[in-house]
Amino acid sequence: MITGFLRNRRVRAGGVVLAIFVLVAITGDLLIEWYGVGPFDVDYGNLHAAPGVNGHWLGTTISGQDVLSQLISGARGSITVGLLSGVLATVLAVVIGVTSGFLGGPVDHALNGVTNVVLTLPSFAMTLIVAGYLGSAGGAAEPAIGLVVMAVLIGIFEWPSGARYLRSQTMSLRSRDFTMATRMTGESTWRLIVIEMLPHLAGIISAMFLRAVVAGIFAEASLNFLGVATQGTISWGTMIANAQAQGALTYGWWWWFIAPGLCIALIGTATALINFGLDEVTNPRLRPGDRAVIRAHARTVRRLQAAGERP
Repeated sequence: MITGFLRNRRVRAGGVVLAIFVLVAITGDLLIEWYGVGPFDVDYGNLHAAPGVNGHWLGTTISGQDVLSQLISGARGSITVGLLSGVLATVLAVVIGVTSGFLGGPVDHALNGVTNVVLTLPSFAMTLIVAGYLGSAGGAAEPAIGLVVMAVLIGIFEWPSGARYLRSQTMSLRSRDFTMATRMTGESTWRLIVIEMLPHLAGIISAMFLRAVVAGIFAEASLNFLGVATQGTISWGTMIANAQAQGALTYGWWWWFIAPGLCIALIGTATALINFGLDEVTNPRLRPGDRAVIRAHARTVRRLQAAGERP
């Protein structure tokens, strides 16, 4: 499966795009140093300059700050929030969903009740309120701490739907023959979950993680757009929020908000390609070769039915 996963064209294309963004987030300081213009440096002679003017490859903001430098610096903030929130949401969904579905009984009722309660909450509104309160109460907190707090808030409200799906899949796997046979050999419950259950859920969990990462990036951008931002940090969300607040859309300064918006869209497209490739690898009906076999079989069945024969 791993070999087929790596050979899939959609997976490779999406993986390359994601790898580029992660590399930019990791090496952002070196790239900015090579570029020669910091994200907070002000060029008073080139306010809201168009791309390519006086060495500003993607133009400048209304304050004369370089858009490309802010884009590189913002990759770290957005991707950090997306990855942290995605990891937290996925871990919570796996622990609660798989445990609930496998153990059943009172444990299932309790965990499923918690999942349903969190699922019915207006997650984005709750995140907005809590993040705004922590931002006003925390004052000038460290930027890194602010990003972690935002990621935790997003991840806490993002796991219930994944937990419900994993619970249903685990309940189905629990009644399979291989699970019953392994249980009869005397294996412990947690070994059954880790060794027998999780490998069969790996495709679902990986797709869930990618979706959670993109949802975290979108949530971070939305929160910043609505004014809940961590002071002293730059992210793609803060760039879009500042562009909107300073009238970039009204005055036609498209380079200010198009660049971060395009980056968010590219990450969403990359994760979608990986998910499509993952479906093709794990689902035989979606594999190109298997699709041809299925179509040929369907044509044979129709031909036999037209001739009045039993297929």
